[in-house]
Amino acid sequence: MAERRQDDRPLVIGLTGPIGCGKSNIGRVLGELGGTVIDADVLARAVTARGGPALGQIRERFGDRVFDADGELDRAALAAIVFDDQAALADLERISHPHVRQLIDAQLEVAQREHVPFVVIEAIKLVEGGLADQCDEVWLVECSEATQRARLAHRGTRPDDVERRLAAQGPQLAARLTGMLGARAGVRHLITEGSMDETRTIVEDALADALEAMLG
Repeated sequence: MAERRQDDRPLVIGLTGPIGCGKSNIGRVLGELGGTVIDADVLARAVTARGGPALGQIRERFGDRVFDADGELDRAALAAIVFDDQAALADLERISHPHVRQLIDAQLEVAQREHVPFVVIEAIKLVEGGLADQCDEVWLVECSEATQRARLAHRGTRPDDVERRLAAQGPQLAARLTGMLGARAGVRHLITEGSMDETRTIVEDALADALEAMLG
């Protein structure tokens, strides 16, 4: 997987989809195949860590109740608020997304300088947050709700927390994202109902097609 695009820029793949459908597993495979994987969730934690650039705005919006005695962000307290309040969630995203985007842009620049063949931006709000506009392709990872629940339970997520997380995403997220993406080129639907070996084969085939399309 060492092919290069004709203009020497890395292929940029956006990876998104509902929780529990296997985005992280696919991102891990793509990393093993030679790509640079940028995890927006990891970056969101970085911008809200001690000294992070989003903390002041978060305190201004949500108050001291989401901070512990040491001044660290109490992520559980914040999650309890935003999971049950769509307006609060939108405010949190409005605060954190610009900071996350700056870090993504910086990592994309590094990837180009290092001549990596492709970059993956893994983000659950890839489409809604506008990150899809930076991608050559968008890979929408999908599975059934039964599979979502089973995988989340296997991770040790409590049943009530599973339902709360699914409710926070809203019903039929994959279908809504498909509608938002419209007729844009480079959208691939990856169905992950099978084993990890089957998923890896799907990813390898999709990547080979994507690199060939960009070179062609």
